[in-house]
Amino acid sequence: MSASTLMNDNAPDHVRIFDTTLRDGEQAPGFSMLPDEKIAVARMLEKLRVDVIEAGFAAASPGDTEAIRQIAREITGPTICSLARATVRDIDAAMHALEPARRKRAHIFLATSPIHREAKLRMSRTEVIAAIETALTHARGEFDEIEFSAEDALRTEPDFLVEALECAAAHGADVLNIPDTVGYSEPTEIYELFKHLSETVTRPAHVIFSAHCHNDLGLAVANSLAAVRGGARQIECAINGIGERAGNCSLEEVVMAMRVRPDVFTVPCHVDTTELVPASQTLIRATRTTIAPNKAIVGRNAFAHEAGIHQHGMIADRRTYEIMTPESVGADSSSLILGKHSGKHALFKRMAELGYEPAADEQDDIFARFKALADAHGEVTEADLVGLMEGFSESGARWEVVRTELRTTAGPRPKQFARVELSHPERGRMSDIASGDGPVAAAFAAVQRITRTQAIILNLETRMTRTPSGREFMAEIEIEIDGRQVSGRARGPDVVTAAIDSLLFSLERAHAFAHADPEKSHTATAV
Repeated sequence: MSASTLMNDNAPDHVRIFDTTLRDGEQAPGFSMLPDEKIAVARMLEKLRVDVIEAGFAAASPGDTEAIRQIAREITGPTICSLARATVRDIDAAMHALEPARRKRAHIFLATSPIHREAKLRMSRTEVIAAIETALTHARGEFDEIEFSAEDALRTEPDFLVEALECAAAHGADVLNIPDTVGYSEPTEIYELFKHLSETVTRPAHVIFSAHCHNDLGLAVANSLAAVRGGARQIECAINGIGERAGNCSLEEVVMAMRVRPDVFTVPCHVDTTELVPASQTLIRATRTTIAPNKAIVGRNAFAHEAGIHQHGMIADRRTYEIMTPESVGADSSSLILGKHSGKHALFKRMAELGYEPAADEQDDIFARFKALADAHGEVTEADLVGLMEGFSESGARWEVVRTELRTTAGPRPKQFARVELSHPERGRMSDIASGDGPVAAAFAAVQRITRTQAIILNLETRMTRTPSGREFMAEIEIEIDGRQVSGRARGPDVVTAAIDSLLFSLERAHAFAHADPEKSHTATAV
């Protein structure tokens, strides 16, 4: 039987995207956001054209209530939703918080599985059904839409799950959510359950099923897609897959899976996929977190290629190794990363872009020197190639850190100062003192004054690694100087020294560009 014949005949003609970044996502440890940050994410979700924004849990705190009200006032595209337990108090709190919204939804939940009924609720089946009826009767008529979630549905007895969902639909639920609350299920099971519910649950014609899958076994996206094939017409998900424990279904992954495979998922969604990467970056800034480089769709390596065979294919036709374009998700472009796995095709293509066309009898020597550089530094940037061809230093910055002193003033608004002393083979020892919004920022300000440079710090990532002799810190930096983006990395005994060395290394790379033959390097950009 084909996927299309399994779709619910009563369902709408698209899959609704219900975003829970600001509720389930934010309640995960380390992802709390300030009010202005939540508004910035909500605005990005509106640009994405998600159908529903779950803005928070109104009864959880006065701060959550106010955040929901602010989002409800400012965001006019998507439906705005608040979570609520199946109690009069929670429903009234949601009603108050959502009052300014153009279109409002209450998301009422109550656990239905035996383990939750016995250990948490201490309620019988009969009492759970009565609580669902009471809660939805109270909410009915007060919201534009009501969603009911049977918490821990995947571990609920099938007959009782049908009974609970039919009760909710009979008393005003427009959406019936089937959450895999603990990420326990797998795609075949999810598919069969949604197919069974679509064919079994008695409900008004407009009522749809929703999937809310957690990622404890790494199956949240696969399970959500299986639910769509089984009849679900709403997917609950979060940007970058954030959420409780291992997270929720990743919005960008599930949306692009449906977009790339319309032959399998015949019902589309209305998300503007060109805003996926900007949305991911907005959330990263708001939560001050990072994502893995190999994160699907939005990771920095999602459209990067280093292996020589792959690079050769990409040069011939990008479709050989890319099933979607970077532009389709809002990324800048594909990139061929030059490293120890790269081949001659990619190296000399990049060389030609920089204006260098070495003779055939020089290419083997240049390729050998390139491989040595790649073994030493990992990624080889265009600035490194300019240095390779023009004879500039390939070993790093000429400036060396002699001493760094950090100081923080006391009081309610402390300031950070850094005194940095550097050594240069021609300029000798020089030092300066500067202030900044943190010790690293202050040190960078001092370095730039000493080196007489003005660079914009685009990104800085630091991490600690264990070594046989103790520990060391790695710093990777991206800067913009004179309109060019330059990157660098360095190691050091402490995080500030490593960060300063990475900045100095990047400045040396920029220096290589500045002194290269202008006719050869006018189009070059170090990345």
